[in-house]
Amino acid sequence: MTLFKSKQPLLRTMPFSGQLLMVLLAGSLCYPSASAADQAANRGRDANEIVLTAGSPQLSSLKVEAVSEIPVPVTEPLNGKIVFDENRTARIFSPVAGRAVTIKAQVGDSVKTGQTLLVMDSPDVGGAVADARKAQADMQLKQQALERSRMLVDHGVLAKKEVEVAQADWATSRAESARASARLKNLGVSTAANDNYAVRSPIAGVVVDRKINPGSEVRPDAADPLFIITDPSSLWASIDLPERDLSRISQGQKLSVQVDAYPDEVFNGEVKTIGIMVDPTTRRIPVRCVVESNGKLKPEMYARITPLDNSQHRVIRLPNSALITEGLYSYVFVEERPLHFKKRKVTLDLQRREYATVKEGLKAGERVVVGGAILLNSDLSVSK
Repeated sequence: MTLFKSKQPLLRTMPFSGQLLMVLLAGSLCYPSASAADQAANRGRDANEIVLTAGSPQLSSLKVEAVSEIPVPVTEPLNGKIVFDENRTARIFSPVAGRAVTIKAQVGDSVKTGQTLLVMDSPDVGGAVADARKAQADMQLKQQALERSRMLVDHGVLAKKEVEVAQADWATSRAESARASARLKNLGVSTAANDNYAVRSPIAGVVVDRKINPGSEVRPDAADPLFIITDPSSLWASIDLPERDLSRISQGQKLSVQVDAYPDEVFNGEVKTIGIMVDPTTRRIPVRCVVESNGKLKPEMYARITPLDNSQHRVIRLPNSALITEGLYSYVFVEERPLHFKKRKVTLDLQRREYATVKEGLKAGERVVVGGAILLNSDLSVSK
């Protein structure tokens, strides 16, 4: 009874050896232990081999993947961000003032070139149409006056000077009519239009942003675009490259891109442009890269971008979770055949924070335990 009434926790009252025993026992409960069938299957086998049965509880904790060769990374992974491909992105503003009447496109909609996105009531359009009609009517009137003057001159009624004045008036009215017609053509409307104006998409793509609501006032000098449309199949990756790594990057260099949304997938990329100056505040250089998104990457995703060596030398890359370190050596578990794993020594080329590259000990296509290797190693130690 005294033990339960103590104000100190039970663990604090125990000696260190007892505390360590309790921690080990608690840790062992977090992983499935080898079944009797597994232990029987491993009797008499090589010290570096372990065989699991089809119903083994360890299988649920293992992740096995085939390894492949990649070019040698030349730097640590760089922080970057997935952004729009500006060559396939349109930020749409209205060239005239007015008020939104009908919104015909929502975020996520696929649109075609020339499709109407917004219908607005615009007095500016009505004024432009009126100016074009007036200029056209004035030009017709001046043309009739010029023809009449020429006829009178031919009959000796008017002086030649009057014809020259009429011809100058006609040329002026024709220029004004051409200016008014060009304005309508630029707006995409005709002289038969009314005050309604349709904002259309200049490219085919997907609406990724919309900042207009029915009844909102529209101005041509607005700070934000009414719509942003882009082709989601083409994206860029943006890097703020540290100045010290500039000598390791070149235009056309291959990249590997990883994002948190797909931690086990690597996307291919290529350096497109390198900035011509260093930011005086951050001491970094902007680098733009094209990336093969495969329809999975989204703009504004953060990414880890690794520049790769363009030479023919290739290495095998493994996540650090696949490695077992014992003293000065590193090991991995290779699945030689289904449910049959063998511990193999490997020589690392380099080791980064999240992955390592293997110089010797593995071949492309071999299946390696990349998750749960520590559990397999503990079972192997018990079975020895």
